[in-house]
Amino acid sequence: MRFVPIFCLREGMVIASDLFGDQGELVLARQTVLDIELIKKIRKFKCNGLYVEEDKVQTIPIVQTINSSLRMKTVSGIKEIFICKENNLPVQKEQFTAMEEQVETIVDVILKNKEMMLNMVDLKVFDDYTYFHSVNVAVLSIGLGTAMGLDKTDLCNLGFGALLHDIGKVFVPKDILHKPGPLTDNEFTEMKKHSSLGFEYLASEYVGNVGAQAGILDHHEKFSGGGYPNNAKGEKISLYGRIISIADVYDALTSDRPYRKGLLPSEAIEYIMGGTENLFDPDLVKVFIRKIAPYPIGTSVKLSNGLSGVVTDNFESFCMRPNIRVFKNGDYEIKPFDICLADRQALNITVVDFKK
Repeated sequence: MRFVPIFCLREGMVIASDLFGDQGELVLARQTVLDIELIKKIRKFKCNGLYVEEDKVQTIPIVQTINSSLRMKTVSGIKEIFICKENNLPVQKEQFTAMEEQVETIVDVILKNKEMMLNMVDLKVFDDYTYFHSVNVAVLSIGLGTAMGLDKTDLCNLGFGALLHDIGKVFVPKDILHKPGPLTDNEFTEMKKHSSLGFEYLASEYVGNVGAQAGILDHHEKFSGGGYPNNAKGEKISLYGRIISIADVYDALTSDRPYRKGLLPSEAIEYIMGGTENLFDPDLVKVFIRKIAPYPIGTSVKLSNGLSGVVTDNFESFCMRPNIRVFKNGDYEIKPFDICLADRQALNITVVDFKK
C-alpha cells in the first residue's frame, strides 16, 4: 500500500481504500482498477491522493486517523454553518448539535486507537481550505488531548471548540480574509477580531460548553504574552486555547495555500519546537511531537542521500525519523531494503521531500 498524490494516479492502479464524496457517500470502493475516466472523476473530489496497492509495499498497512466518510460528513456540516453565516442566514441549533455528534464520533475513534500516532495525510486537501482546516485542527486537538489523558467529556468540548475555532472569520471583510499578500496594519487589526467575534457569536447563539468558547477566544494567545485578543500569558490562557493554538499553527504551516507551498511536516514541527515557551506551552509541545506522525505510513519520501521509498513505521521518541522501505536510487529502481532513520548509523540522513 502506498499513498499516491492525485496528479500521480495512473491507469491500472488499484485503489486500496474506499473513496467517499462530500456527504460521506461511497464514490469508489477499494479494489477498483483505475482508468482515465475514473481518474478524471476522482480529481473532482476534495482529496489530494489515494492509497493504492503496490507489490513492493503490499505488507504496509493503511493507517488513517479517521476514515474519509467521517471526515467528509464533518467537513460538509461545518461548511453549511459557515455558508449560512456568510449569507446572513440563521444557523439552526440542530446544525450545531450535528457537529457535536460528529465530534463525539471522532473522539470515540481516536480513543479506540489512542496509542496510534496521528496520521494526517488522509486529511490534507487543496480546496475549501477553511472547512478542511477546521476538521484537521479538531482532529489534532483531540489527539493531543487524548495523549494528555483528558476524559471523553473534555475531549468532546475541546474538539467542538477546535472545529469552530475560526467561525469568527465569517465576520471579517472578504477582501481582507482572502487577500493573497501581506495584510496592512489596519487589515491585520480587523483580522485579529475574529477570535473574539467567534467567541461572542457562539456564546450568544449556541451556549454549548464554556471551555469550547474559551478555546475559540484564546487560540491566538501566546504563552509568553503578546497574543490577542487579551494578551494573556501562561496558564492564564485556557487549556483548550493552548492546545488549539498548536494544532492550528501546525496544520496551517503544512497546508498549500494560493500564495505559498506548505512546509514539510518536519519544518513545521521545528517551528513549533522553536516557539516553545514563547508561542506555545512547552509541556504541550513535548506531548505533541510524540503524538504527530510528520511522515505518515504509506507516504513517499526522498532522502538526502538520493534514495527514495515509502514510510513503513513511525516512532514516538523520534517523530521525524521514520523507517523507510527504499526502492529507488535517483531515477533507478533497486532491490527494496529498509533504512531506519532512528538508528545511530543513519543519523546523517534526513527526509528532504515528501509527496503529500
